[in-house]
Amino acid sequence: MVRILKGGRQRPQWILWLGLLAATLDLTAFPAIAGDCPGNSNALGTFRTLVVDPREHPRVGTMQYQETLPLRDHEVVLTFDDGPLPPHSQQVLDILARECVKATFFTVGQMARNYPQYLRRVLAAGHSIGTHSQNHLLSMNRMPIERARQEIDDGIASAAAALSDPAAVAPFMRIPGLLRAKGVEDYLASNGIQVWSADFPADDWRHISAERVYQLAISRIEAKRKGILLLHDIQARTVAALPRILRTLKERGYRIVHVVPATPNQLKTTTEPQDWRMRPAPVTVAIAHRQEAPAFSFANVGTLPASAIWDSHLNQKQLVLLPEVFDRSQRFVRGAGPLLQERAVWPRKPTVATDNATDRFFVSGQNFFALQEKSAVPFRTAVPLPTQAQPVVGTGRPIEDNVQSISIDASAAKRAIPGSQPALRSALY
Repeated sequence: MVRILKGGRQRPQWILWLGLLAATLDLTAFPAIAGDCPGNSNALGTFRTLVVDPREHPRVGTMQYQETLPLRDHEVVLTFDDGPLPPHSQQVLDILARECVKATFFTVGQMARNYPQYLRRVLAAGHSIGTHSQNHLLSMNRMPIERARQEIDDGIASAAAALSDPAAVAPFMRIPGLLRAKGVEDYLASNGIQVWSADFPADDWRHISAERVYQLAISRIEAKRKGILLLHDIQARTVAALPRILRTLKERGYRIVHVVPATPNQLKTTTEPQDWRMRPAPVTVAIAHRQEAPAFSFANVGTLPASAIWDSHLNQKQLVLLPEVFDRSQRFVRGAGPLLQERAVWPRKPTVATDNATDRFFVSGQNFFALQEKSAVPFRTAVPLPTQAQPVVGTGRPIEDNVQSISIDASAAKRAIPGSQPALRSALY
């Protein structure tokens, strides 16, 4: 089937359909996947390209913000800070090229000025280039806003000069040290620049081994299962750990996503608001409200009738407890036992004023169930001994009725047990 066009030229209609499909579908969604990677059929590859509008979502990364990039499960965005710096930055580029992986680089203005040829290699390899301030000062959270603006603007200008093209600098920025400040964030948002935090760092800026960098990267990715990984292309330990990180991501089914800014010629990727959350918000279920509960009358019952050890005696080698009532109004004196009131049938019904209102209930007082943990009063108790027990040697006195009276200190429960470890107070993290 053909179609006649102006000028008498003919073109198959399927070509027109293909052109329409390409205009409808973003061609950036078809990056170099693993099978298309030259010389490495088992490469990790770049699964898809995500086009974002910085003005709609000005801050991303759950390390500091509520939103992150709209990634699916098992999707990771690679980011590198502080470069370019030879030879490490070039080594990182070579590793990514072997795996056909695209990333986002946040360049420092001074680095871009000193090594512009290396920054141009980053752009030529197809990676996104954001900025990381001019001098990487770790004080943007407390410096005057005029100084912070200068750091931001100079960093962008240095990157644009190194690339000889201001349009090549993506409107992405990561604040040095992630030391955010509202004035800085507002200034960036007003200029259409998206602030990037991260979802998981690998701590490769610390003095740790490459093995530790690998462990932290993989464990933190596995914990969240998707997000932005923060690395640095100026560290030798990162260069050593990166190949193994990419291989493990491949083995565990993770996919790399490349992020680029929307332009008039490149429309943003269609997303839903919940896609920008690390986890979807729970569904809100409507719950019918019950009628208001009736008013309660609290009974002023401050005592709990109970038997006490002091009011006891032995009856044929068995401990017998007699009923007793404690009066909270009486105060205990150290060294003396509680005074006993008259015997009463246990349990005794507390005397509470009744209320004829039908919508009121009686509830015990706050200290109704409060029991004294210990008594500071030593007490004596009778302990039965075996029937064949003999008189104590040297005393010449027999033990009457095979019962011996022993003094017990009720506070002994607080004493440390020999060989036990003392309780430690919890320490602040």
